[in-house]
Amino acid sequence: MTAQVREPEGSTRQPERVLREVFGYAGFRGCQRAIVDAVIAGRNALVLMPTGGGKSLCYQIPALVRSGAGVVVSPLIALMRDQVEALKAFGVRAEVLNSSLPPAEQQRVEQALNAGQVDLLYVAPERLMQPRMLSRLKRAEIALLAIDEAHCVSQWGHDFRPEYLQLGALAEHFPGVPRIALTATADTRTRNEIAESLFADGCEKFIDSFDRPNIRYRVQPRHNAKSQLVDFIRNEHAGESGIVYCLSRKRSEQVAGWLSAEGLTALPYHAGLEGDQRRAHQDRFIREEGLIVVATVAFGMGIDKPDVRFVAHMDLPRSIEAYYQETGRAGRDGLPADAWMVYGMEDVYRLRQMLAESGLSEERQRIERQRLEALLGYCEQSECRRPALLGYFGEAHAGGCGNCDNCLEPPQRIDATEPARMALSCVYRTGQRFGAGHLVDVLRGKASERISGLGHDRLSTFGIGAEQPAAFWHSLIRQLLAAGKLAADPDGHGGLRLDPSARDLLRGDDAFRMRQDPVRKRAGKRRAARAEVEPSAADQQAFDSLRTLRLDLARAEGVPPYVIFHDATLQAMLAEKPDSLEALAGVQGVGRHKLEKYGQAFLDRLRDL
Repeated sequence: MTAQVREPEGSTRQPERVLREVFGYAGFRGCQRAIVDAVIAGRNALVLMPTGGGKSLCYQIPALVRSGAGVVVSPLIALMRDQVEALKAFGVRAEVLNSSLPPAEQQRVEQALNAGQVDLLYVAPERLMQPRMLSRLKRAEIALLAIDEAHCVSQWGHDFRPEYLQLGALAEHFPGVPRIALTATADTRTRNEIAESLFADGCEKFIDSFDRPNIRYRVQPRHNAKSQLVDFIRNEHAGESGIVYCLSRKRSEQVAGWLSAEGLTALPYHAGLEGDQRRAHQDRFIREEGLIVVATVAFGMGIDKPDVRFVAHMDLPRSIEAYYQETGRAGRDGLPADAWMVYGMEDVYRLRQMLAESGLSEERQRIERQRLEALLGYCEQSECRRPALLGYFGEAHAGGCGNCDNCLEPPQRIDATEPARMALSCVYRTGQRFGAGHLVDVLRGKASERISGLGHDRLSTFGIGAEQPAAFWHSLIRQLLAAGKLAADPDGHGGLRLDPSARDLLRGDDAFRMRQDPVRKRAGKRRAARAEVEPSAADQQAFDSLRTLRLDLARAEGVPPYVIFHDATLQAMLAEKPDSLEALAGVQGVGRHKLEKYGQAFLDRLRDL
């Protein structure tokens, strides 16, 4: 049975003491302490904090300090299970109530709740709002109500869940009980909808920095997706866990097949798989090391796996908000991680068509098109990526982050005013209804039945750009689209038309500079920019030895390896070299319960290294 977290007789539970003795951290970060104080004092809180920023502690610690059980609303059964496993490893009395539990287990949890033997109870939103569940909770002592993944309440968000809309009624059902809603990402519109839906009685808002300095952002034009992805993984993340996102089920199966054929361990994940197969693939990802999941956006919301070393996008996501949420699943442990993406004009056409066929209102489609255009602008920019990424969420950044592709290898920019005028003129003269491929063929003077049949070989722009390769024109057209000089047809069929803002450029009253795409080349064995942090062979061997011990313990207990200790904690052990249990207790992430349970085994292994 899991040990109860208790303070010594005669003492008062203080947040710092719980943080140190239960979770093994020396101090709060950012606005964590202010949030914890507000909730302990009984006030409502809306928390926006990046993935890996410590959101969970903002309700877990108040639940352990306040009297009663903290009730946590979570959208996914797998997520709840992972969080409960991790809390039990810290000695916290955590339980879950969901449809996956057999009746006898549900009854046990309910009895423990009634007896005051539960610190944190995780439930799904649809179950929480059932009359029987509400009645049961009203008979128990409730410390707080936490609504995780709160962006699910927003119909403008990327993970909308209708059942979340009912949670605003919690204020009436549990008057006087503080509520805390948490999300890793929300633009201003989503943020306001969360506050209106969940906090009609008001709340304090806490917005931490959205910056994830440990993540390196990189974006490349797609030219050979298979070789680009395989080179990236093999040269930079061999043997490490990662997620590859694709826009369609078919694409995720295809990419998983590529990677498997290259000798990598890769599994697909999408809604078309049988439920048992999806769960099996997710379980393997969580419990194994070095496994890659190739998924649609249906995978990953709230995944607690801290050692995802890369997130790759093979297609453009729908918005910067979705991109940020998905890339945020990398490097939750604070160690270096990569957000890598390839894209092309066909992504814009495909997303436009999906939007046109979505059945959404014209106003909603207009907003979604703006979001897509903001993401395209992010992809095509030549300056530091963080100002554009963080600016989307209302956060200023000075640039020069030193950890994105544009900072590490600044792209060259050239005067492309004349080529831009040629491209815009070609769009106009062909009738403003053709896609980039056709326009490039006309500009380069390519003879074809289609071009001659349309009479486009008789246009003044036919062959005007023959001296430039096709890649140049494709890049220029992408950048004109990103700059707002061109617009994609709203019907999503790939046609391009002039934006009114292109008039000055066509008349010669404006100039245009374009970034030059990087030279295509195979990456070397790890990029030089990270060479200084590469471990020595001896250090890597020592780290691998601790990981092996962790994996053995995890398999014996049937839990994911990170539940024992995070990679960051193992690295801290190697750096600090504790020679006693007392010294080991001071290592980040080693709480009292884990010290008692695993401390001696890790001390023995450290002495053997």
